[in-house]
Amino acid sequence: MDPDGDSGDRRTPAERLLARRLPDRGAAPHQFDRRSLQAERTLEGYLRGSAPPRWMERAAQVDRGIEREREELERAHRALRERCGDDPAAFPARWRELVERWPFDAELNELIAQHNEWYPIERRLPMNPRTGDYVLIMGRSHRRPVLDAAWALREFPAEVRRPGT
Repeated sequence: MDPDGDSGDRRTPAERLLARRLPDRGAAPHQFDRRSLQAERTLEGYLRGSAPPRWMERAAQVDRGIEREREELERAHRALRERCGDDPAAFPARWRELVERWPFDAELNELIAQHNEWYPIERRLPMNPRTGDYVLIMGRSHRRPVLDAAWALREFPAEVRRPGT
């Protein structure tokens, strides 16, 4: 500290907060300057070459997370079907039991909740006056499903399907 009581740290409070939260890996992966911290992250800005807007990053994170969960459940579904090969009647109950105990990613579900709440606001989606809901995007809702046992059973049903039915 110098005699005037100044620590010599010329960073803004936001820059100091980011420095505390970012793990120290030698050189920071991104150098944050005052302008980039205060700039609004918009789609237009992204197209001009700056950082993507948060809704875009979050939607991609959610989609990747859902795909990861789907792949893990698919492997478990397939493995259980193989184990129940001689007794296909045992599969539905065992699959439902497994799905009820499945450790769904709580952080991903929180991110999905944030996406469902903030995406239409951040994108400034118009509302349909007839339904009072946001308009569909390419024919589908902006909402992503919360990952739970009901979602898993919709994705991978417990019913045994007979060939040709």
